[in-house]
Amino acid sequence: MTRDTYLPFSPPCLDEDEIAEVAECLRSGWITTGPRTARFEEEFAGYIGAPGALGLNSCTAGLHIALAALGIGPGDEVITSTMTFASTVNVIEHVGARPVLVDVEPDTLNMDPVRVAEAAGPRCRAIIAVHLGGHPADLDPLRAIADQKGLHLIEDAAHALPASYKDVRIGSGPNPVAFSFYATKNLTTAEGGMLTGSPEMLAEARVLSLHGLSRDAWRRDRQGRGWFYEVARPGFKYNLTDLQSSLGLHQLAKLDGFQRRRREIVATYDAAFAGLDALEIPTRRPEVEHAWHLYAVRVRPEALSVDRDRIIADLDERKIGTSVHFIPMHIQPFYRDKYGYRPDDLPTANREWRRLISLPLSPGLTDGDVGDVIEAVRDVLAAHAR
Repeated sequence: MTRDTYLPFSPPCLDEDEIAEVAECLRSGWITTGPRTARFEEEFAGYIGAPGALGLNSCTAGLHIALAALGIGPGDEVITSTMTFASTVNVIEHVGARPVLVDVEPDTLNMDPVRVAEAAGPRCRAIIAVHLGGHPADLDPLRAIADQKGLHLIEDAAHALPASYKDVRIGSGPNPVAFSFYATKNLTTAEGGMLTGSPEMLAEARVLSLHGLSRDAWRRDRQGRGWFYEVARPGFKYNLTDLQSSLGLHQLAKLDGFQRRRREIVATYDAAFAGLDALEIPTRRPEVEHAWHLYAVRVRPEALSVDRDRIIADLDERKIGTSVHFIPMHIQPFYRDKYGYRPDDLPTANREWRRLISLPLSPGLTDGDVGDVIEAVRDVLAAHAR
């Protein structure tokens, strides 16, 4: 059977609370970065136990500013995972450094610490760890490598709110950690992000986030010197607005409830798919709390008469939205051609991405939606079983 309506891969969950807060913000006369953003930063930092937080217009901005605030630039190298979105690697290019891409572990598809240690040469200045799908990377060995070699550890936590590694929340430490509030994320402000870390790093990042000005508009207005500013750095335009923070304040208050529903859906998927010969369900290691941003299954080609792309196409015909996270960066044309990567240079990522399918996952999914996904996946796999 086919659904009457298309089921998006990850629809946002917004209701009258967010709508009312946005309306009140519009009536307040202050819609750019101001009191709601300051409150959102404070409440977000409190929620994850971070030393501080800086609201930004994207996770990409957080990663870029973290590199800039740490003084990383031309002549430096930064190690990161090939299994990530373009932004993680693009920001390394933006500061003039060289990205060094490493392969992943076969179970979590997070960066392999052994490969990181091998790649950390004399010009390396930083590691960007990516918490793929919401499963934290193996941070202890990465921290040990960073400490031994004098490197900065930055975390791309676009998928990892709220996640924990060995009972410690991702983003609660002093190192830079960037979060995403894009429309599909576990907490959304439509577009937006947050950078957490030490007060010293965040003070520099705050200046860089708004043109390098010594004070932002709201603080100048509160201090009664609305016209005066000084340019302390050649900064960027990365600030989070109060309109976006209006959404974030209520999304943050609902996040624990959202996560309970995500875990319920994951448990239902696990029970339905665990026994299928043609499908591998996601891994979760015992020392982590998974954020479950993604439910990424892997098809087993030896059990199917068609490839992964045909499975995705058949699910789309059944009006089930899916995605793939991600096409490895070392096979993307820009990085392949500039740095001479070949697909098999990073063999685990090159093999595993061709098996991946991210299924619908959102706290807004009804039990009926989840049942439709399960029925469609089982039917499509059965139709193409060897």
